[in-house]
Amino acid sequence: MPNNLTNPLLSPPNNSFSVVEFSALKAEHFLPALDAAILTAKQNIEIIKYQKASPTFENTLEALEFSSEDVDLVSETYFNLLHAEGTEEIQKLSSSISQKLSGFSSDITLDAKLFERVKSVWDRKATLTLSLEQEELLRKTYKGFVRNGALLATSQKDRLRKIDESLAILSPLFSENVLKHTNSIEMHLTDEKDIAGIPESGLEAAKELAQQKKLAGWLFNLQVPSYLPLVTYCHSEPLREKLWRAYSSRSLSGEFDNRPLIEKTVSLKHERALILGYKNHAQFVLEERMASNPQKVREFLLQVLTTVKDASLRELEELKAFKKRLTGNPEVKPWDYLYFAEKLKKEKLDFDAEEVRPYFKLEDTILGAFKVAELLFDLEFKERSDIPKYHKDVKTYEVTDKKTLKHVGVFLADFFPRETKRNGAWMTNYRDQGLLKGKLVRPIVSIVCNFTKPTAQKPALLTIEEARTLFHEFGHALHSLLSQCRYRSLAGPKVYWDFVELPSQIMENWVLEKETLDLFAKHYQTGEKISDEMIQKIRETSRFHAGWFSLRQVNFGLLDLAWHEGNIPLPIDVEAFEAQVTRDTAIMPRVSGTSISTGFSHIFSGGYSAGYYSYKWAEVLDADAFEYFKESGIFNKEVANKFKEEILARGGSTHPMTLYKNFRGREPDPDALFRRDGLKS
Repeated sequence: MPNNLTNPLLSPPNNSFSVVEFSALKAEHFLPALDAAILTAKQNIEIIKYQKASPTFENTLEALEFSSEDVDLVSETYFNLLHAEGTEEIQKLSSSISQKLSGFSSDITLDAKLFERVKSVWDRKATLTLSLEQEELLRKTYKGFVRNGALLATSQKDRLRKIDESLAILSPLFSENVLKHTNSIEMHLTDEKDIAGIPESGLEAAKELAQQKKLAGWLFNLQVPSYLPLVTYCHSEPLREKLWRAYSSRSLSGEFDNRPLIEKTVSLKHERALILGYKNHAQFVLEERMASNPQKVREFLLQVLTTVKDASLRELEELKAFKKRLTGNPEVKPWDYLYFAEKLKKEKLDFDAEEVRPYFKLEDTILGAFKVAELLFDLEFKERSDIPKYHKDVKTYEVTDKKTLKHVGVFLADFFPRETKRNGAWMTNYRDQGLLKGKLVRPIVSIVCNFTKPTAQKPALLTIEEARTLFHEFGHALHSLLSQCRYRSLAGPKVYWDFVELPSQIMENWVLEKETLDLFAKHYQTGEKISDEMIQKIRETSRFHAGWFSLRQVNFGLLDLAWHEGNIPLPIDVEAFEAQVTRDTAIMPRVSGTSISTGFSHIFSGGYSAGYYSYKWAEVLDADAFEYFKESGIFNKEVANKFKEEILARGGSTHPMTLYKNFRGREPDPDALFRRDGLKS
């Protein structure tokens, strides 16, 4: 047994905010800490099982909720670092830690005596006096046991345990392959004619990247802030094609090939669903979603497809005509799309995305997000130097309520790409809000992004899309920070996954409003406020090729559903399978040697299996909800307070449609999304 005093995961943090002491934390601490935490949790569970008192909500459901608090701390810290600061030493632990956690989870959910106590309370639920949150904890716990095999025969339980152990290995391995393949690809350019068209911001970052590796010229890679400037602006079609193909074939072959992992994953998930009595994995997953079943998801995606496909085809024809006028050749290849769309946008709307960057200095933009949170929810963010951080680039803040002066939570922000961080942007918690060690605690929240880094010449300047991403992840953070739940398993974003994107996506709307941009968008050199004309252009461009971008999301959603809605015959040609299931969403010929699936970490390692539709589903919710704000004013306190109290504060304490109707007064209007995108009047 490790010495608690030398393991920062086993001793109370030495700071006033109870943030893990990252500076003292080493990879070697995780396995001993996890073993100790699991041992303690098992001892707690034994007490629940063998107590003499009859099962009650308090001595069984609540006791179980609180039984594995240390396991949560260790696992959340580990996986957060794996994705944000995944050193080689951290990555090497993923298989062992995942297997231990999977085994521990199975030990709980397949424990017949423990389930007997839970079921006893469940069977008497009609006679109990419980709050809505307690009712939801009881429902979620009981369903969790059943959905993880509690009602199965012993032989089936054994097989389920083996499946879960295997999936626990496959998931982090998939993500690790994508990260390693992404990091292995670089494009080194030394001839100035090759970089023609790429904006100064992209070139400065590429030059700094080259200098870090002691190279002359410019270095580009598959990290999004490096990849996008080249494929969007580089005049050289061969270079755009080369980088696009590299990005679009990640983990499709070679050392980091994810195809075998996909086959194993979908096969095991399908078998698991059958054992539990479901037709397929999608039916299993969607039982605990607003959408409720695969048929409803497919109908929803096809309904969106009906509207957006015609629009995207019109957009493509316009782009072809534009390309023909410029080059004499109307054919638009996938690596041409962003390049010529950007030029068309410039011509039609007199808008160049690079012209906006100087007005979105990162430091100003995050202060703008803080100001929006203040105006809506009375929050104040104060940067602190005494909060531990896991990397020097991380910014740390204390969050307080301006009215009551009470502590709301801790906020960490990690903005820049590095080789130890996976692509994309996400929000996570190092500690959830709710009861912990017998006390109601406030959350420790982190957002992680991959924005263009500052250079020696310029600060970090964001594109409008990066600014929206920041507000998006900040919305997730607000969901955690404003949570007022009793149970951590139901707090903040612990909601149905097709509801979890509402708080994040609705925040993106504020970035497009003049009232918001007037708060912070100013030129980083002159201090001049962003003009009304440019704000109008930003709003107009948010609708530019909205059909194409929506079609892309529908394409991802249908592909995800196809992988998880049936019994996939194995072995399978991943490319051919993709071509078949996405034929209705394809508006350009498929390029051989590319794959979405092999790099689709969301569904094969990120928890979104059979759930990628959630982004589009939540867009309907956020468009409808923001219309409510606009009716009364985007900073209207009454509407903001309703959103805070009925959505953000309530977490997953009751069904999300109930929460939404409490806020809006009715169910969402699906056409709100199309009205916002300019696809319907």
